[in-house]
Amino acid sequence: MIILKSAEEIDAMRRAGRVVAQAHALVRELVKPGITTWDLDRAVEEFLLKQNAVPAFKGYQGYPASICASVNEVVVHGIPSKDVVLEEGSIISIDIGAFVDGFCGDSAWTYPVGSVAPEIQKLLTVSEEALFLGIERAQVGNRLSDISHAVQRHVETHGFSVVRDFVGHGIGRQMHEAPQIPNFGPPGRGPRLKPGMTLAIEPMVNAGGYQVDVLADNWTVVTRDKCWSAHFEHTVAVTDEGPVILTVL
Repeated sequence: MIILKSAEEIDAMRRAGRVVAQAHALVRELVKPGITTWDLDRAVEEFLLKQNAVPAFKGYQGYPASICASVNEVVVHGIPSKDVVLEEGSIISIDIGAFVDGFCGDSAWTYPVGSVAPEIQKLLTVSEEALFLGIERAQVGNRLSDISHAVQRHVETHGFSVVRDFVGHGIGRQMHEAPQIPNFGPPGRGPRLKPGMTLAIEPMVNAGGYQVDVLADNWTVVTRDKCWSAHFEHTVAVTDEGPVILTVL
């Protein structure tokens, strides 16, 4: 069942989203060669707790950290570690979720570590563009798969691929609500979008093939061909005035 949110509930989600956006602003300042993913996790958790926010990921189905920190060929759900030191030219996807006053905000961004190769910058640029093209399709009256198709078309036009095994989702009082939001598929399918829907739209884009594997820790998702991957996500409300991004400052 898709849960429609009232204007007041969307305002509450906006407060959660703003805290998540502030956490990303902190990450953006911290990402540089030499820092560990453990350091990033500690900094974000400390920040969230100071904002009276509850880290959404920590303890979720046993997940041990407050952020997901996914480096290079890691697609999503990378577990922060003291042993993972960021290197010049790498990329890192940071996924942050937080509850504020009972509502969740969720956003991911892929950051370059120093200067990256032109083909890697293209991966980041196309992936970010795909996110916003998907968001543009989150219009009242459209079908859910119109979002999916917009993402896939842009990504594949530029020679990249979208992950099939992991998708976006509804969000609200729970981090994961209906509906699931694939980043692929034909347009015109699925439920019609209605005012009050709140969606976590999140393209996961691989430089190579779309196939992925889950490592032995049962969390870390990597590209099968070891090509690098990017992940961008915003929490979005569908309104009569158009899509509203909630995970912004």
